[in-house]
Amino acid sequence: MTITLVGMPGCGKSTVGRHLARHLGLRLVDSDHEIERRLGMPIRSWFETQGEVAFRDIEQQVIEQLAGGEQDIVLATGGGAVLRPANREALRKHTHVFYLRSTPEELFRRLRHDTHRPLLQVGDPLRKLRELYRERDPLYRQVAHYIVETGRPSVPALVNMVLMQLELAGLVDPQRVPSPIDTRGGPAKPG
Repeated sequence: MTITLVGMPGCGKSTVGRHLARHLGLRLVDSDHEIERRLGMPIRSWFETQGEVAFRDIEQQVIEQLAGGEQDIVLATGGGAVLRPANREALRKHTHVFYLRSTPEELFRRLRHDTHRPLLQVGDPLRKLRELYRERDPLYRQVAHYIVETGRPSVPALVNMVLMQLELAGLVDPQRVPSPIDTRGGPAKPG
């Protein structure tokens, strides 16, 4: 079982993915980290010298390999992974996709001081987030099996929402998965 998290930059894919993977006893794979490992440099540097199309080509190769892999993982994707139809098809066909949905305003609040995301290094990041959201929200919805509204819940609450959906779908055994998660990200200890 591979669980994929998709959504806008800053919606919590890596953080939720880390807690979810630990909770399920799976390995977390962040597609952006895997791309950087293969490139031997930060995505931002590659993006600046080679351009977005070259980056998306490598991203597509990585997504195809990770989605079709034989090991069970939690896959945290980059925010633009859904832009290519081949990525959406591979993710939807081979993994259980969760869209962590956040509004542009929520994202701006979280990312306003971020200097690492190439697409947000612009004069008006909120406007850019709104543009990206208009373009990508329909694609996230198209690929997703489940949509989780991130709003203002804590990471443990988001992980519990994902686990609940997996249990309802019969993809994890509720007896095997400890619940609920406490605010430190681990199973709650009896009081």
